[in-house]
Amino acid sequence: MEHWLTTLYRSGIRNVLVNLHHHRELVQSFLDREQFRSWVTSGYEENLLGTAGTLRENIDYFRGSTVLLIHADNWCQCRFEEFLEYHRSLKPAGTAMTMMTFRTPMPSSCGIVEVDSKGIVTRFHEKVTQPPGNLANGAIYMFGSEIMEWIVEQKTVDDFSTQVIPEFLRRIATWENRGIHRDIGQIESLLEAQNDCCADSHWSVMDDWDQAYQLNPIHDQLVRAQNG
Repeated sequence: MEHWLTTLYRSGIRNVLVNLHHHRELVQSFLDREQFRSWVTSGYEENLLGTAGTLRENIDYFRGSTVLLIHADNWCQCRFEEFLEYHRSLKPAGTAMTMMTFRTPMPSSCGIVEVDSKGIVTRFHEKVTQPPGNLANGAIYMFGSEIMEWIVEQKTVDDFSTQVIPEFLRRIATWENRGIHRDIGQIESLLEAQNDCCADSHWSVMDDWDQAYQLNPIHDQLVRAQNG
C-alpha cells in the first residue's frame, strides 16, 4: 500500500479512495497516519460489491474525473508517469480506456489480451487453460466519464475484468509495463518480490506504525520461507 501511495503521490495524484474489506482495521490504522490524512479517503464494504460495483457505489467521488483503477495486490515497478501520459495524450483515437499490460511467465493464471497493430485490445481471455499468448492484463486502468456512466447504468455489472472489458473491446488501448509486474496475492510471487529493487518511500518519518511494523514477525517468516 505504501509503495502504491508513494507512486501516486510522486505522479501528482492527490485524490485517492482506498476500498476496505479484508483486515479493515489494520489497513485503516495505516491510512490514518499524518502523511495520508489530507488526500487519501477510505470506504468500507461489509459485503464486497465487486470492482465495478465499488465504482458505481462511489460515483459522486469519481464523476467528472479521469479514473485510475488499481488492484493494489499488484507489485508494479515501471515508469508510471509514462503510463499516465500515454492515456492523456498518446492513446489511439477512439479508445475510451488504457489498460496496463505485462508479459507473464504463467499465462493460464492471468487474463490474456490480443491486440492489433496499434495496441488496441481485440480479444480478451480470462484465465483459460490454453491462452493465445503471454500479454497479460495488469489490472491497472485509466478511463473517463463514458465508462463510469456506463457502469452506473448497468446495475447488474459488478466485475470489471469479466463484465466491463468485454463490452469495450476495440476501444481499449494498452501500455506495456516492461519493468516488474507481479500478483503478490500469490505467496510465490510475494516471496520473489522481496528481492526486487524498488524506490524508497516518499515519507521519511518513523512513526509508531513504522516502528511496530519493523517488529512484526512477518519479516522472520518471509526469511524462513525464502530459505525453504
